[in-house]
Amino acid sequence: QVQLAESGGGLVQPGGSLRLSCAPSENIFSFYVMGWYRQAPGKQRELVAAISRGRGGNTTYADSVKGRFTFSRDSAKNTVSLQMNSLKPEDTAVYYCNAAARVGDIMYDYWGQGTQVTVSS
Repeated sequence: QVQLAESGGGLVQPGGSLRLSCAPSENIFSFYVMGWYRQAPGKQRELVAAISRGRGGNTTYADSVKGRFTFSRDSAKNTVSLQMNSLKPEDTAVYYCNAAARVGDIMYDYWGQGTQVTVSS
């Protein structure tokens, strides 16, 4: 069973920055896709950013975070991170690390426990 350990959430003022990290129990390059999702109260979980397999993998961002958030991988530490700058109150949500593993024609989704990000003055 793949485990994803998240860290880095907290309370920050508008315009501030936070960095989320996710450490999977398997090599980050073994996954088909890795991503960050978020879920605000009363809303559906939404994709924030995702990166495809491979050392030159393509990164996708939600329109609402483009130019403010950066998704990166650290092969030496076997972690993925989400650097969040210029945070807004609407970024407040529980953030989840996701890893998708493909076995034949079947995709398996793994989720972290979630970390709370609150943007408030």
